[in-house]
Parts: sequence; C-alpha cells; structure tokens
Amino acid sequence: DHVSTRQYARLVDKWVSMIELEPRAYGTHSLRRTKVAMIYKKTGNLRACQLLLGHRKLESTVRYLGIEVDDALEMSEQIDL
Repeated sequence: DHVSTRQYARLVDKWVSMIELEPRAYGTHSLRRTKVAMIYKKTGNLRACQLLLGHRKLESTVRYLGIEVDDALEMSEQIDL
C-alpha cells in the first residue's frame, strides 16, 4: 500500500532513533537530497539523478544539487578521450 508523506517521516524518525542518532537532525528531504548527491558525485550521471528526483528539467536538477562550473570542469578532466 501507499505510504503517506507523514507516515514516511515517522518511519525515518523511528529508524534514526533506533540507531541512536538525533531525529531532529535527519529528515526525509535531507536524506533524499544526500542520497542523490552521493550518486552524482560517484557517477557524474546527471540524467540518472534527474530521473530519481522526478525533475522535468535538467536545469532544476543542476540547481537542486548545487552543481557549479568547477564541478563540471573537474568531472571533464577525469575523462580521457
């Protein structure tokens, strides 16, 4: 069955408490953003991040992740042609 946003937030609070972390320091949105940011850093696959976040425009994903020109240059330097 579908889990409401509020039910999901309660589950996250419970999981965070179970591993003895401070529930107020972790939220559903911060976890969502962190996971996708980690995927982006590891793979550089902006399109995959866009799909995971459900963004229609790639520009929205770029803003959401806070990607800067320096990040793009660093990634391009890691790829040999």
